[in-house]
Amino acid sequence: MSRALVLALLLGLAGAAAAGEAPAGPTPGARERWEKMGPEERERLRERFREWKQLSPEERAAVRERLERLRAMPPERRAQLLESYRRFRELPPRERHELLDRFERWREMPPERRAQLREAFRRILEAPAGERRQFLDNLQRWREMTPAERERARERWRQQRGPGRR
Repeated sequence: MSRALVLALLLGLAGAAAAGEAPAGPTPGARERWEKMGPEERERLRERFREWKQLSPEERAAVRERLERLRAMPPERRAQLLESYRRFRELPPRERHELLDRFERWREMPPERRAQLREAFRRILEAPAGERRQFLDNLQRWREMTPAERERARERWRQQRGPGRR
């Protein structure tokens, strides 16, 4: 199951997730919220519930754990997280897919490599504005290169660095 779906379930089924199944009884105000929903919104909620029911017990437990971590966060951090998620959902599907792919690659990296990248990002963020702009310009040019152009650039870079250095 995709991480985006699990997060959507986490946020959309908060009440159901806390109990592990459907809530034992309606939560206060649930009937009123349901009555105010439009038909499309009700159907989306029904679909999320069907997806929830299809999760394995382990997946449900993981969602419940994430929900508890979300609930335990300070309100400001929780608001930041929910805002980030809202912005993520507004991205075009292709960009959402690319972000999820990059996140999955990040998770698969060895901890040492992630630490190296964190340090590199920290240096970029702390760099003077001109240097940051230059980095972003270089990054844009890199993204526009074909794979063959990238390989030629890597080879030139290796030659400039000298033998034995990677």
